[in-house]
Amino acid sequence: MATLSVVIVAKNEERIIGRTLDAIRDIADEILVVDSGSDDKTIEISTAKGARVVHQDWLGYAGQKNFALSLAKSDWLLSLDADEILTPEAVAEIKAIVSGETAGKCYGYKIPRVLYIGDHPVRHGGFYPDAQLRLIQNGKGKFRDRMVHERIFVDGPVGSLQHSMLHYSYRNVDEFTKAMDKYARLSAEQYKQDGSKKWRANPVNELLHPIWTFFARYVLRLGFLDGKLGLELNLIYSDYVRNKIRYIRES
Repeated sequence: MATLSVVIVAKNEERIIGRTLDAIRDIADEILVVDSGSDDKTIEISTAKGARVVHQDWLGYAGQKNFALSLAKSDWLLSLDADEILTPEAVAEIKAIVSGETAGKCYGYKIPRVLYIGDHPVRHGGFYPDAQLRLIQNGKGKFRDRMVHERIFVDGPVGSLQHSMLHYSYRNVDEFTKAMDKYARLSAEQYKQDGSKKWRANPVNELLHPIWTFFARYVLRLGFLDGKLGLELNLIYSDYVRNKIRYIRES
């Protein structure tokens, strides 16, 4: 019977990681937490929940996650962030895939993801379904080496789960704002390294692209249905687009 390894990279994740591990404990044959230097209770909690904790100095988003995948020994690998909690329905789907009950020959599966700001889910404006490829057959895929927005690439067919995982990344809007500025800077640096698409970083695009982004996400993709929070998040995301272009121009 096929087996499943769950791999998680972490640093100072005591707030959520216990719930993340509880959600997958019944389907995981192996749980690996790769820690990059926590000084809170992350390691203590992970160990108590049955995980094997391995220390690895930070290698970058993709490098750290690929290192974690390389340690896993099971037939299937599930890569989660420490603040992502699978719903019971998603757990049941994964169990069926790993056990072979679900027909199909996919090498990987995307999992829809619901963003939470504090305890408030965000279900519109392009923030959902935000499907992430996280379940793969061992040896069939890895994260592409990027500074930010790392993704798994699989050499073969990919399916999708019907049910979601819950992403408790930000405690409040201020944390989301700071993260978007960090990602804008990292994205600009990645563009610089790639040496491509820099032609898009011009004053006209810096003015118009954020406006279009806000309209597309808040109006066309129904961000307004998330109320005041939806307005705030889409304005911040539009600023992210503006800042990314500005940082590319300044680099």
